[in-house]
Amino acid sequence: MGALVDGVIESLRIGVGFLWTAAWAIVMGLTVTSLVQTFVSKERMADVLGEGDFEGLTKATVFGAVSSGCSFGAVAIAKGLFKKGAAVVNVLAFMFASTNLIVELGLMILLLLGWEFLVAELLGGLVLIAVMALLVHLTLPESHFEEVRERLNERDRAAGVDEDPTCGMEGSPEHTLTTDGGETLQFCSEGCLETYRQRTAGTGGWREELRSWGGWYKVANQFRKEWSMIWTDVIAGFLISGFVIVFVPQSVWNALFLGGDGLFATAENATMGVAIAVLSFVGSMGNVPFAVALWGGGISFAGVIAFVYADLITVPVLNVYRKYYGWKVMLYVLGVFFVTMAFTGFLMELLFDALGVVPDLAGGETASEQTYFEVDYTLALNLLAFGLVGFLAAVYRRGLGAPGQFRDPVCGMRVDDDGPSVTHDGDRYYFCSRSCKRAFEEQPGEYAHHDPEVGAGQEHDH
Repeated sequence: MGALVDGVIESLRIGVGFLWTAAWAIVMGLTVTSLVQTFVSKERMADVLGEGDFEGLTKATVFGAVSSGCSFGAVAIAKGLFKKGAAVVNVLAFMFASTNLIVELGLMILLLLGWEFLVAELLGGLVLIAVMALLVHLTLPESHFEEVRERLNERDRAAGVDEDPTCGMEGSPEHTLTTDGGETLQFCSEGCLETYRQRTAGTGGWREELRSWGGWYKVANQFRKEWSMIWTDVIAGFLISGFVIVFVPQSVWNALFLGGDGLFATAENATMGVAIAVLSFVGSMGNVPFAVALWGGGISFAGVIAFVYADLITVPVLNVYRKYYGWKVMLYVLGVFFVTMAFTGFLMELLFDALGVVPDLAGGETASEQTYFEVDYTLALNLLAFGLVGFLAAVYRRGLGAPGQFRDPVCGMRVDDDGPSVTHDGDRYYFCSRSCKRAFEEQPGEYAHHDPEVGAGQEHDH
């Protein structure tokens, strides 16, 4: 019993230690992503991704690289692009880029696995797209995909589903807004609704925006959205990695992955890396710490990098494909992605071996031997990162520069007087959504001490 308790404590120490090591990188990466998402003007993606040519593929890669790193978010946005007529190859390229070529993922890989894995991730991300494009060109059942596209549109029209004009994901009746022209828009979340408010209220270029509270409020809102999409995968990945390192014996890895330097062993390792990723249930950036556990178990470079590539075909994500498109498309995507990921992992090891830069774990500290919490550059960078998070949280909570005269007393969002509202003790309170209104009505005493109008009882310098 004592050994089990010690093992659990050690697992948590390693998992939390990994998270501490990468915390500043996650924050900085999400900040860069939020800045790009907020200030880089993008055309309607579906309009420019309709052709399956090199230009369309390039644009899909660029759009994906500046989008969010959440596997489920990438799949949902890709569905919206597909429905609007984007070529299948471009939709798949967008998904690859948005989960393999983003800043926060690259920083995590650099810190936890090393520069060699970072180069393999970035170069491999481009190779993934090229190999996938070739496979799709050779095998795509176009007629079936067109039938699925039409069926999706018919189903959504029948169900009255609208698309979020901010991110392209499926809108919800819970989050609606009526424009000055009388058009009712639906959004996937409160964050996207507020992003739309910000964009329609924004003036000036990005330089002017960055010098205003309104610009930083937009960044804070986008940061909150980005984190809300990935935090469960990130936390789960770090904690699971600690338990895998401590409790999975070396004999398991030896049984799953062939040893040796031959081409067959490299191919088997890459294939097995993708297979484990499919069954790991850990996607997005959460698979990076899991990859550290595999690397510590002596898995080859090909197996580890192929595992990192494969967050778009974990079992939960495959189930989303099935719900969206049906079994045939799900199996087609699984087949194309599996072959692409395994082949690219295999190719990366051959290339790095030829260049003599395949990393060698031998002689390095194991995860159990490392100390994670010291007075060093990691502490300093984390303090700066946490300070940045605190600043963004304060800007968002205070609503500095946000449009809207009133403040939702439940979540603190700035709102106008055209949304859900309720009167309590003579004061009129306005809400961003029906869910916040319900929370207020269930426990008004908990929220009624907040002033319903921004600026009441205090001064704001906007």
